[in-house]
Amino acid sequence: MTTATRDLAGLTARLAELAPGLRVETGPGATGPYAYDASNYRVPPRAVAFPRSADDVVAVLRACRETGVPVTARGGGTSMAGNAVGPGVVLDFSRYMNRILDIDAGARTARVEAGVVLDALRSATALHGLDFGPDPSSHSRCTLGGMIGNDACGNRSVRDGRTSGHVVALEIVTADGVRAVADHAGLHPVDPADAGAVARLEDGLKRLVGENLAPIRTELGRIPRQVSGYQLQHLLPENGFDAARALVGTEGTCAVVTAATVRLVATAQATTLLTLGYDDVVEAAEDVPDILRFAPSAVEGMDEAIVATMRARRGPDSVTGLPEGRAWLYVELEGDDQATVNARAEELLAALRSLGRLTGGRVVQSPAERRSLWRVREDGAGLAARLVDGGESWPGWEDAAVAPQDLAAYLRGFRKLLASHRLTGVLYGHFGAGCVHVRIDFDMATGTGREVMRRFLTEAAELVVEHGGTLSGEHGDGRARSELLKVMYSDRVIAAFAAFKQTFDPDGLLNPHVIIDPAPLDANLALRELPLVDTTFGFPHDEDGFAGAVRRCVGVGRCRSDAGGVMCPSYRATGEESDSTRGRARMLQEMLRGETVQDGWRSTEVRDALDLCLSCKACSSDCPVGVDMATYKAEFLHRHYKGRLRPRSHYSLGWLPKTSALAGYAARPVNALLRGPLGRLLARLGGVTTQRRIPAFASRRTLRETLRAARTPGPAKAVLFVDSFTRAFRPQVAGAASRVLADAGVPCTPRDGLCCGLTWVSTGQLATARTIMGRTVAALDDGDDRPIIVAEPSCAAALKRDVPELLGTEAARRVADRVQTFTGALSDLADPGWTPPPLPEDVVLQTHCHEYATFKGRRPADLLRRLGVGRVDEAEGCCGLAGNFGFEARHYDTSIAVADLALAPRLDALDGRPVVADGFSCATQIDHLAGDRGVRALHLAELLDPAADQPGETT
Repeated sequence: MTTATRDLAGLTARLAELAPGLRVETGPGATGPYAYDASNYRVPPRAVAFPRSADDVVAVLRACRETGVPVTARGGGTSMAGNAVGPGVVLDFSRYMNRILDIDAGARTARVEAGVVLDALRSATALHGLDFGPDPSSHSRCTLGGMIGNDACGNRSVRDGRTSGHVVALEIVTADGVRAVADHAGLHPVDPADAGAVARLEDGLKRLVGENLAPIRTELGRIPRQVSGYQLQHLLPENGFDAARALVGTEGTCAVVTAATVRLVATAQATTLLTLGYDDVVEAAEDVPDILRFAPSAVEGMDEAIVATMRARRGPDSVTGLPEGRAWLYVELEGDDQATVNARAEELLAALRSLGRLTGGRVVQSPAERRSLWRVREDGAGLAARLVDGGESWPGWEDAAVAPQDLAAYLRGFRKLLASHRLTGVLYGHFGAGCVHVRIDFDMATGTGREVMRRFLTEAAELVVEHGGTLSGEHGDGRARSELLKVMYSDRVIAAFAAFKQTFDPDGLLNPHVIIDPAPLDANLALRELPLVDTTFGFPHDEDGFAGAVRRCVGVGRCRSDAGGVMCPSYRATGEESDSTRGRARMLQEMLRGETVQDGWRSTEVRDALDLCLSCKACSSDCPVGVDMATYKAEFLHRHYKGRLRPRSHYSLGWLPKTSALAGYAARPVNALLRGPLGRLLARLGGVTTQRRIPAFASRRTLRETLRAARTPGPAKAVLFVDSFTRAFRPQVAGAASRVLADAGVPCTPRDGLCCGLTWVSTGQLATARTIMGRTVAALDDGDDRPIIVAEPSCAAALKRDVPELLGTEAARRVADRVQTFTGALSDLADPGWTPPPLPEDVVLQTHCHEYATFKGRRPADLLRRLGVGRVDEAEGCCGLAGNFGFEARHYDTSIAVADLALAPRLDALDGRPVVADGFSCATQIDHLAGDRGVRALHLAELLDPAADQPGETT
């Protein structure tokens, strides 16, 4: 047993004594994801603890003090400066300490635990017409504790400033395990027995301030976004010894915040958004002082690279409403009356046009367009990390700020500095507050590249100080900039910072080497050169293949959101970091490093991290950097089980296209067998859950009759690909699809007997998948250039994306280019004058995740609305079945938990409305959840079938 192992064993034993119910994880599978945040750094922790109460936090701090183990507090893990990683125990507050303890609407305050996600607080306060002002772009997953640690701001910081301005009181635990409350009048013990310890702490702080009055008054609090260092000015006599505000922004280095009372603001009654176009970001910055005279709530900027990447990743319609330009400002105005706000917007637009820098400008009236535009800005960090041209960029100098009137001059100098080091930066940020986020194409994998980065960062610090600015405007100093504080502050202020830290944490155990005694900014960098890995998938969009693909994850954590988009269903069901897209990507990165995870492709820790991935592919669209965990999982499973016995479900479900084809020859007896005791035995032997009914197989005769009837007279304009699921379980969909397409002016030729290979891909049997796909491509690439229409969305997605990436041939790409979903075919190919049969006014829709992710801009909801459905109630999220996933016995509970997030509540409130679900998995899940109530999901083709007397009833 090594010394480190003995020390860890001693720590965990002591924690078990002090906090018997505390969950503590120490294995590589649990600690691996916590070695990273959203920064450039990797610091593996010894353990991760998940406190449920302040008493648990006290226990951890006392145990760690006894054993000399450092402690790092963590919320959503979205820090870009490296202040949420540490070498000792990481306290994850987001898992359990995430309760809203009280909302006092009259006093406009809320008391929350440190792990409360900002959006959860905002949703709760919105019921009272209130909001929490600071709104970082990571609002869907950042926690209040993290915002307090960084003194975060956000998109509307012009109006609402920094988090420190909204904190009433902090409930803290000191390094020696003392609980106290910090407020605007100082520090107060929670336990009267600790009064002496708290009084000594307060006396030390007052003495420190008294000895440094002049430098604190002259060097701190100079500009609105001066977050770097410690905010000691709040302890000045004229500021009332405000201990709460002084502790905001200390990045967990002085005390651990367990809860906070925060001030709320009234929700704006009227708002409007202007989008302004410019030739470049400097021209945009020149207009900021004039814009600020109109008292906007937000002035946000970004350059063209972010917009281009968004359009490439999510389709050209994902960004609308921007005027001509290569850089843009978003300006939000608000007030009590919409007419007055609109008039101010027009006045501002006219004023800016008179200045002559605008290339275009408009007021955005559509709420949907506004939401789309704000999403582009909010995804800036991720979109800038992996651009449309494949280039990578990194944080490190992503948070500098100057006074708004100095922004244009600073940006001119900054761009010259980039050019002098032959670096490129993607700029965006809070221009109205003078805070610029930039991601730069540093080469951190080589010694030469790291030297360039160090020189650049040092000169960038000197540049921003020359312009009266600050190294950090809201992200904190962390590991990225703490070493550079000496460029910004005098020796006396640096010494005062050290004394402040020493007063709170004399042993230096709280988030060590951040702000005080800083680690070198180029130490513990995560990026390094890794050997190229031989893979079956080609990963054509990643220069370094699989290594480059998993490196896409930069930790911004959108996969930890509870709402919006589809990613990540397993995280939404379990709440575990290891079950998020980010957690899985980090484990794959650890596997390639070969340090904490040493078994490579045979790693059981990585296998377990990937186990609850539903392979829904939503991350390939929702993740700002385009992580495609379904493909990574397939590649891993292929390598992990190569030459070894696989899970039983890989055979029973992975080979379903073959077995279902055979079952079709004796469908009636096979179905009868599967419904009886022998069927349940076979299910158990095949690793399939017995809690679901096995869908009934269709007979070959039914299939032949359906396909015969589906053939339309006259020349066919398209090929109708009859996939394995449609062929085996619902051939009526092929018939309905053929009739609808013919009615819409797109007669088709059915093509049977081919397979996309999806089930072999999702179970990681890639050699077989390639064989199946190769046959299909050879059959379809016959000189025909007609569209290939696929009724089953998952099979369409496999043909569109998996086939060319797995085969890598021109023939595969030609076939993929022709593939369309049923929705896409009607959107793009139907006669302009086509009128469908009468449709219901209101439908419930479950969109297949693969269709959502792969066929951007061709969504069933949009088509239904265009065809005349008045209300489409879409279950935003995965159905939970996800092909083989929900049929596997060990995944049944997770499958139902995912369905409970969005689909099940809509089925419970159905009230006679039809349910549309094109995916076979989705329809099967709906049957499982509501079939006993007479609910049957319709394919869109069945809803539109001209031969139906009513939707879904074919005559």
